[in-house]
Amino acid sequence: MTSRTLVIKVTAGKDDPERCGQALTVAATALASGVAVSLWLAAEAAWLAVPGRADDIVLPHSPPLADLLASIVAGGTVTLCTQCAARRDIAPGDVIEGIRVGGAPTFVSEVIADGTQALVY
Repeated sequence: MTSRTLVIKVTAGKDDPERCGQALTVAATALASGVAVSLWLAAEAAWLAVPGRADDIVLPHSPPLADLLASIVAGGTVTLCTQCAARRDIAPGDVIEGIRVGGAPTFVSEVIADGTQALVY
């Protein structure tokens, strides 16, 4: 039986809380349902990798985004885009413990793996 992974790339952060919240909600829901999840933080979502930054995003009628992110870090894989981090002067030592920094080759290998489904927000 092939293991299935849901790869989600989120590019919105404080600039578009609803789109960011949708990505985190889908990722957390998938994990809670037993689905393997790989969440990629790119563009403005890169700031979510920095401690406390998810607390700055408020989305009415949504669980706190910091809580959703924490559950994804605890149960899935969260990757900060290498180039996105560099453009924002976010160093690997600046990120939440459990979040890795990775680039396009890693993303591509995850997306083309057998049994993978990908979503971009």
